[in-house]
Amino acid sequence: MYRVYIETTIPSYLVSKPNRDIIVLTHQEITKIWWETQKSNYELYISEYVIQEIIRGDSSLSKKRVEILNDMTILEHNNFIENLVRTYLENLKFPVKAIIDLFHIACSVYYEMDYLLTWNCKHLANAHFKSKLLKFNNTSGLKTPEICTPEQLIMEV
Repeated sequence: MYRVYIETTIPSYLVSKPNRDIIVLTHQEITKIWWETQKSNYELYISEYVIQEIIRGDSSLSKKRVEILNDMTILEHNNFIENLVRTYLENLKFPVKAIIDLFHIACSVYYEMDYLLTWNCKHLANAHFKSKLLKFNNTSGLKTPEICTPEQLIMEV
């Protein structure tokens, strides 16, 4: 069974109110469909970084986000992840203000996830970034997860 790291945007889209922006609304609906029809095809994981992010904001929504992730394995922080984030910052020209995204990447790399599921297309599911990350990780002997959206991670049954 494939291993999937669930990044923060997934539970956020699952519990948020329908957005007025048609693109975001479509992403919310695709996420719900994926969650209902596809999640059982995968082993799902989160990290402490996801928990740090989902507990922020509206308390009723943060409670719902925590509840839907309750039964998932939490991948623990360690020094390798910390050092990998520093290395990525130095080598991938990643914006410091989005450092939490590097923690998601480093965690999914360290734990050798098959996929990192996200709607963060600015920093994570971005073709230019994914290309740089893949080249860097290949040179470093690290396995790079496929970074994708729920729309891209549909398993034919």
